[in-house]
Amino acid sequence: MSDDRSILSRALGRATRAVDSAASGFRFRPGMERYGSVASIGSGVARIKGLSGVMADELLEVGGSATGMALDVDHALTGAVLLRGGETVQAGTEARRTGRVADVPVGEGLLGRVVDALGAPLDGRGPVREDARLPVERPAPPIMDRDPVQVPMQTGLKVVDALIPVGRGQRELILGDRQTGKTSIALDTIINQRGRGVICVYCAIGKRGSSVGKVVQELRENDALEYTTVVVSTEEDAAGMQFLAPYAATSMAEYFMEQGRDTLIVYDDLTRHARAYRELSLLLRRPPGREAFPGDIFYIHSRLLERSTHLKQEHGGGSLTALPVVETEAQNLSAYIPTNLISITDGQIYLSPILFRKGILPAVDVGKSVSRVGGKTQLRAYRAVAGDLRLTYSQFEELEVFSRFGTRLDDDTRQKIERGRRVREILKQPRSSPLTAAQQVFILLALGRGVFDGRSVEGLAEDQGAILERLDESLAELAEAVLRGDNLEEADMRRIVDEARAVLWEPEG
Repeated sequence: MSDDRSILSRALGRATRAVDSAASGFRFRPGMERYGSVASIGSGVARIKGLSGVMADELLEVGGSATGMALDVDHALTGAVLLRGGETVQAGTEARRTGRVADVPVGEGLLGRVVDALGAPLDGRGPVREDARLPVERPAPPIMDRDPVQVPMQTGLKVVDALIPVGRGQRELILGDRQTGKTSIALDTIINQRGRGVICVYCAIGKRGSSVGKVVQELRENDALEYTTVVVSTEEDAAGMQFLAPYAATSMAEYFMEQGRDTLIVYDDLTRHARAYRELSLLLRRPPGREAFPGDIFYIHSRLLERSTHLKQEHGGGSLTALPVVETEAQNLSAYIPTNLISITDGQIYLSPILFRKGILPAVDVGKSVSRVGGKTQLRAYRAVAGDLRLTYSQFEELEVFSRFGTRLDDDTRQKIERGRRVREILKQPRSSPLTAAQQVFILLALGRGVFDGRSVEGLAEDQGAILERLDESLAELAEAVLRGDNLEEADMRRIVDEARAVLWEPEG
């Protein structure tokens, strides 16, 4: 008993000394804090009077339980969008400044996590471990700090990597009508980064919670969640959170870029982002413009996408590749938001609902898609096998329409149509089945050299699998050469074609 008392006495003594030490170091610093009050509230936007010196994008505490962000800074009233807890706010509710602009946690601890636009966890796995905090709004890197886009960002999709290549640091728009597979292309690209050292950020803006759940599940099933951060703002969230989400996601991705790492970010989608900003702007009584969007609708997207780039080596050499998604209506590419984003980005991948209904997946319309940068990043082997593929495919589509009129066709035209049908079939690819660059080169080379001519179109998927199974085993050294970016010599190409032809046309028995 005496031992227990002595232990307790020593513990109390240590605690007392710790309190005395802390108290002796305390210095009272008088200060002044200005409080305001809510003058009016409606639809997630509050007008606050009595606050002075408020910074743009500063976080405000409203009523002790709600968080707002200052968007309109005026002498008399501060226009704030409520990010969370807005149900408890009413006229007369007290509001005060926090002294800091909207920021989010960044670091390795966010990999594999699902968070909201302020970095709060949504996956039930406890607090997020953060290495630092960064503002959601950050200036884009200066032009002189950037390097040309030179390294490919492999998507694993034949039709994209061969015909519409994307480079690390590029901004490639994915657009099309609803339910045409836009998200699928973005997710396949994320899945294809497994083992490549690329950090991925998927930002869901205004989507249904069930849709986001499916995305997270698909990433988890394909072992892609471990190097991916998912930033979520669902359609149930306040418009302010939907507006903030892509900027917060970009800050999380920029942290890795500034460490010299390659990063990929997907914005899904910016159409809903524009609508959320339009809602906020109208509630803040800003003058509307075309389609009721505010005058700075172009700027909110350009300042977001300009943060994606490839940095010079003296600034770390990292890259941030952006895949923004935008939804069109009735295939109208000339609508306001799509044209804005087409003019900002470095190319677009257009998904056609007509191709989707025909079962041609991914439903990429090669004629309306373009990459303004990626061709310079494409591996050399692609140039030897895919150089004429785009032209061949475009000619086939025109001839196919012409042939429907029942006109008698000459042998050359008939041959082009038959080859085009096989090109279209080979470019099909199931979801979550990315191919390496070497596998794509092998198949496209066999296609261009006529290996599939004479084969049944319906059986080409099986033929392709058989060829890849053989070539992956027998041509491992050529596959490594392709991935290194080496040129394929004519002898190498003949060897690939001969191996592929032997698989499909070797005599039975």
